[in-house]
Amino acid sequence: MGKILGICISEKRGTEKHEIQEANLVKDWGIEGDAHGGKWHRQVSLLSFEKIEDFRAKGAEVDFGAFGENLIVEGYDLRALLVGTRFQVGDAVLELTQIGKECHSHCQIYQRMGDCIMPREGVFTEVIEPGHIKVGDEIIMIPPRKDRPFTAAVITLSDKGAAGEREDKSGPKIVEMIGEAGYDVKETLLLPDGRTALEKQLIRLADQRQINVIFTTGGTGFAERDVTPEATIAVCDRMANGIADAIRNYSMTITPRAMFSRAVSGIRKKTLIINLPGSPKAVQEALEFLLPHLDHGIGILRGSEGECASAWRTVNSNG
Repeated sequence: MGKILGICISEKRGTEKHEIQEANLVKDWGIEGDAHGGKWHRQVSLLSFEKIEDFRAKGAEVDFGAFGENLIVEGYDLRALLVGTRFQVGDAVLELTQIGKECHSHCQIYQRMGDCIMPREGVFTEVIEPGHIKVGDEIIMIPPRKDRPFTAAVITLSDKGAAGEREDKSGPKIVEMIGEAGYDVKETLLLPDGRTALEKQLIRLADQRQINVIFTTGGTGFAERDVTPEATIAVCDRMANGIADAIRNYSMTITPRAMFSRAVSGIRKKTLIINLPGSPKAVQEALEFLLPHLDHGIGILRGSEGECASAWRTVNSNG
């Protein structure tokens, strides 16, 4: 069990947070009166007191709120927790949505110390249930449910789509189909073709948001800027091309032009990344084939489903 040692807010973005003794947590918004509240996934930020103390031991004089954190919590190594973990403070409930963040511009602390702990140690939450909190309250950590829905993100790669010259129909088709299959779609992105932006977003979604599966659509053909497979390979720790091969083989029964797909699939940490075709029709055909079987692989990655061999042994021992 942990404890809230500090509550900090700032009434205007870009200003340093200051301490308050108590606050109202507003459902699907954040802390009442804090400028960073809103309908997004980073409503309330948390930082471990122990990490602040470690930083102070290096000679830094920092007050609560100096790193931009809302809640200073004692008793938990927040960065080690899984996205989906919940925190209960009285009636209020927060759900962990992101680990760490990108530092866009070095803050004053970084300029002085050459380091800032918030980008790697801070975590972000959404307010699931409202309530009143105060300094000294106990905070209870609740591990994620094993039967929670799989989370997903969808990225469309299209120069014309990103420029507003063509409507993206493939991304919304993916969102529609995986939503109907029970997936919780956390983010959708529309990017121009190319590697740099795609690699950056794949890393962020896998590492910080711990998305279970990322679907890309577009950029898998022979055109010069079709580099989605190269970006996927660059960020993956392991490849899972049995998925891409199976989709390609199935698509070959519909059109021989499927042979020109260079799509790949791979794994970064515990996130599965799947390249899908660029056309809405091909996307629909691929997902109709893939979705009935996909839960098993994602479940193994997440740790909520047993290995294939274990399942085979169980079936055969019962037979």
